Amino acid sequence: MNQEIAKRIEQLREVMRREHLAAFIFPSTDPHQGEYVPDRWKGREWISGFNGSAGTAVVTMESAALWTDSRYFIAAEEQLRGTEFQLMKLKMPGTPTIAEWIGRQVRTSSSTEVAIDGMVSSLSATEELIRELRCEGGLTLRTNLDPLREIWRNRPPVPENPVEVHPLEYAGEDVGSKIGRIRRALRDRHADGMLVSALDDIAWTLNLRGSDVHCNPIFVSYLLISTTRVILYINKVKLTPAVESYLSENGIEVDNYEHVADGLRNYNEYNILIDPDETSYTLAKAVRTQEVIREQSPIATMKTVKNATEIAGFRSAMVKDGVAMVKFLKWLLPAVQAGGQTEISIDQKLTSLRAEQEGFRDISFDTIAGYEAHGAIVHYEATPETDIPLEPHGLLLLDSGAQYLDGTTDITRTIALGPVSEEQRHIYTLVLKGHIQLELCKFPRGAAGTQMDVLARQYMWREGLNYLHGTGHGVGSYLCVHEGPHQFRMEWKPAPFVEGMTVTDEPGIYLPGRFGVRVENTLLITPYMQTEFGTFLQLESLTLCPIDTTPIERSMMLPEEIMWLNSYHARVREVLSPYLEADERAWLEAATEPLL
Repeated sequence: MNQEIAKRIEQLREVMRREHLAAFIFPSTDPHQGEYVPDRWKGREWISGFNGSAGTAVVTMESAALWTDSRYFIAAEEQLRGTEFQLMKLKMPGTPTIAEWIGRQVRTSSSTEVAIDGMVSSLSATEELIRELRCEGGLTLRTNLDPLREIWRNRPPVPENPVEVHPLEYAGEDVGSKIGRIRRALRDRHADGMLVSALDDIAWTLNLRGSDVHCNPIFVSYLLISTTRVILYINKVKLTPAVESYLSENGIEVDNYEHVADGLRNYNEYNILIDPDETSYTLAKAVRTQEVIREQSPIATMKTVKNATEIAGFRSAMVKDGVAMVKFLKWLLPAVQAGGQTEISIDQKLTSLRAEQEGFRDISFDTIAGYEAHGAIVHYEATPETDIPLEPHGLLLLDSGAQYLDGTTDITRTIALGPVSEEQRHIYTLVLKGHIQLELCKFPRGAAGTQMDVLARQYMWREGLNYLHGTGHGVGSYLCVHEGPHQFRMEWKPAPFVEGMTVTDEPGIYLPGRFGVRVENTLLITPYMQTEFGTFLQLESLTLCPIDTTPIERSMMLPEEIMWLNSYHARVREVLSPYLEADERAWLEAATEPLL
């Protein structure tokens, strides 16, 4: 039994007894509904021990459970072992919803009240939860309690890291222009103003960056935009004199972070736009206007379309990242053959090579270096307890990326460290075919990525194989590595693709206990042709790095797939060679030899 987790649960239950609660819910989000959150709001991890980026923990007086998706099934089973928490696998047959499970668990309880901290749960998620709980015997939801304030001793504070200006030479559009565009978009929605809660939206709008969230150059704040004012709610200790001057010059007012609810109560326009998926329930309820317009923030889509400066920055960042990857791949096999390398040591090596590149600021997410069976854990992150040595055989799945001042990178390569099995060759080729077929796609402007997702899965589906994560996500411009709303995904999520967007292509197959394969490039959507049927678009690989050809089962590859691979490798060779030493160029020449 994990005694520390047991102690925390008991402390929570003492609060629940005092407050007459039947259950308490811990989502994985923070007051800004971010995917990755500052340590202060990692309450779900603190109470359960599960550290994945997505999941919800629920504690009743008698039991506990945690819901997460397929990316984390294996990791969650390991981390929850020895605790009360039962793993609930989302989208799997027989898995109850959170409300259904609570309803069953508290049927004999004297209380019908469930609680969640309304500051860390979005308006839409909370309202849906209220409806679902009502259907489970009239359970009610309380939203004004944060028990972690009382029971989480030494809880991390709200981050106070300094903010910095993101220069126009990288941003490509000044603050005044962006705010003008936002106000025009609000007028189109008949809105007088809006509250911006998403931290990457705030950073993009103001051309500012920070370091409050691991791997993401963003800072904790809110932004309130009206017809005449723009107010940044932020802990002022974070603002250097240079940033204060920059904000003043651009007409941005500053108020304390904790005053945002008062700002909403005192907001004096007729109406306000509130994004129900990004605004916390508590703040949404603080609004006192005549009308609330519930729509998606217009900023989310604006920042996905990169301007010419940002696109040039992406290309520059990809060259630097490609150089680091080539240096790493050249080093890798001899190092593994010599012995002594582990999942953690190769991660450190790759990070050190990236850090040598101009403009490097950080990694863009925690590296996934999964050897053999660990490669089947979709979001595996090696720890001292799980770290294993690499041997000169089998497959290494390596998913990594970096934050450069001019762009964000995200790349996955599955690498044969020596001989591989026929099954591994077959699975590797299925995944590569899916990756290439999606890259070959041509489509009308405005089509959604969910209409194209089948291209990456078609060959594996014919063999009864699949993966449950999305095939691709947007990528920020020196911002969050996961950006939306556009994506490649099996589930229907309509978000139109237009030129200038960046998106990843990363199909995979994972065989638990054996191995996993994923191949990923970051792509740019560009014009293809104009016809009587409208504008057609295509996908261009921004990522510049060899794809391992040694595990390919040649007979499975179509001529167009071989042609794409050879053309891609020729471009990688042409672009990166001038930045490499002679021995590195020789290695790259061999790694990108045409597949005949």
